Amino acid sequence: MGRPFGVPVYVSPSWFLVAALITWVFGDQLDRILPGLGPVRYLVSLFFAVAFYASVLVHELAHTVAALRFKLPVRRIQLQFFGGVSEIEKESETPGREFVLAFVGPLLSLALAAVFHLGMKAVDPSSVPGVLLAGLMISNLLVAAFNLLPGLPLDGGRMLRAVIWGITGNPMAGTVAAAWIGRGLAVAVLLGLPLLTHTGTIGDRADSMGGMNTVMDALLAAILAAIIWTGAGNSLRMARLRTHLHELSARTLTRRAIPVEHTTPLSEALRRANEAGARALVVVDGSGDAAAIVRESAIASVPEHRRPWIAVSTLAQDLTDGMKVSADLTGEELLEHLRATPATEYLVLEPGGRIYGVLSTLDVEKAFVKAMARPQS
Repeated sequence: MGRPFGVPVYVSPSWFLVAALITWVFGDQLDRILPGLGPVRYLVSLFFAVAFYASVLVHELAHTVAALRFKLPVRRIQLQFFGGVSEIEKESETPGREFVLAFVGPLLSLALAAVFHLGMKAVDPSSVPGVLLAGLMISNLLVAAFNLLPGLPLDGGRMLRAVIWGITGNPMAGTVAAAWIGRGLAVAVLLGLPLLTHTGTIGDRADSMGGMNTVMDALLAAILAAIIWTGAGNSLRMARLRTHLHELSARTLTRRAIPVEHTTPLSEALRRANEAGARALVVVDGSGDAAAIVRESAIASVPEHRRPWIAVSTLAQDLTDGMKVSADLTGEELLEHLRATPATEYLVLEPGGRIYGVLSTLDVEKAFVKAMARPQS
């Protein structure tokens, strides 16, 4: 939908479902508040749905601007069924930055609510602008209040994580505490939201809609609780991964490789590799400089009886600068390099430029999964 501050904004297909739901529900409310509107009320309701999600976008842009200010890359912003998400690719380096990064979103939602409140004073409260401004003020207050709840994946959970991180000096301790509180919030939403709606001001609607209202409230609570529970679990898994991320090293994951010339038959190249105990082939030019990597998938696709007649150059992928990886890269720096230049194999070089070997993304993925599965010590 655009690239504010250079960050792409996407709208999930689920947004259209919730926009239709908001249009329907808010349209029924308008019929009671402003009965003279007639069918036009649904156009007004659609405008409210779009304006509400524009407010959500502003909330996410606050996170994005703060992240960019702290030199944290933001992959994208996505508007979806329940609000939006800013996909920040790196962790904050300090608990203070983590707190600020989380707090700016709810703070801006509160600021928007204040702006809409001031706007209400300039118009007739019983007019269409007055009702829209009141609805946007209340919705932004709800967004801020909900996001300030102290459990992951909500902003309040990230703020709590930052506080515990700052006290203990251990980011993992903050994540564990905030994630389990988030799971408690999920249970509270699942059980408490339907009860709250039936003991609040929606009682009149419950009388008119009967059991349908109960089903809708329970469904909404279940979806919201599932999102919070899943987000808390994902936060725990990602934190556990980051504690082991330093174990991902280009040097330790690299396969030994042997240099071969362009015209070398595949069978001969594989024979030399077996003798040397190598698992990869690097094509070199006349001066011995690496020019290409023989793809493992391409080797596997050649029947054994044809290998003496196939030159390695026909199975090789020419090297680009992005496919050259320093043997000293580890952790997030290694993953960022691979993400920036997707490929199946990379040439790993010593700091002086000497060929160290070949790094397969398959080996990185296996190490990644192994780190995810390892229990936190």
